[in-house]
Amino acid sequence: MARTLCLRCQRPEIACICHLIVTLDNKIDVAVLQHPTEVSQAKGTVTLLHQSLNLSQVLVGEDFTQDENFTRLLTKYEGKLALLYPSEDAIEVDYLSNDKRISKNANVDLMVEIRCIIILDGTWKKAYRMFMVNKALHTLPHIVLPQSLEGNYDIRKTKKSHALSSLEACCHALARLENNPDMYQSLLDNFIKFNQFQLSFRHKEQKN
Repeated sequence: MARTLCLRCQRPEIACICHLIVTLDNKIDVAVLQHPTEVSQAKGTVTLLHQSLNLSQVLVGEDFTQDENFTRLLTKYEGKLALLYPSEDAIEVDYLSNDKRISKNANVDLMVEIRCIIILDGTWKKAYRMFMVNKALHTLPHIVLPQSLEGNYDIRKTKKSHALSSLEACCHALARLENNPDMYQSLLDNFIKFNQFQLSFRHKEQKN
């Protein structure tokens, strides 16, 4: 017998995460390029992220070369689009102090101009594959978060140090690009609850 899915989060009703969704009026658009294997991943964070942001979209696939929605995205935000990806040329973004605003350095100029960020959602190996396949991503400015940030993705382990979930990475990037430290804290707090919620099912399975 098929399980009834929540119409909003598309998860089984017993695993519905709608109570964790918040409403955030982000100023910078978010485009998530999601690998197909992540769509049905219960540990995935994109659904919670997408449902919480008023300005976001999710495109599913690996090669977006011929994807009309991706092409429209590149055209709409031409010159004001950045990829959140740790390439060798990535610029570290952080909060702007008054001194930094006055200095008008390259980092400040980038942060002021960006109107949309792209997030690659997948394992590190799959995200790398997506980056390599989609050459249009190579021509965009690349941004990276400070290495001092610690993630709270307890339900999904990785060998990468300082690894963040897609939700965490996006929230930290938006907060810095919009220079609003408190804007996304409610979602980050609920992300911790999301971890606890998912772990509760694991504990039930172990008891059974």
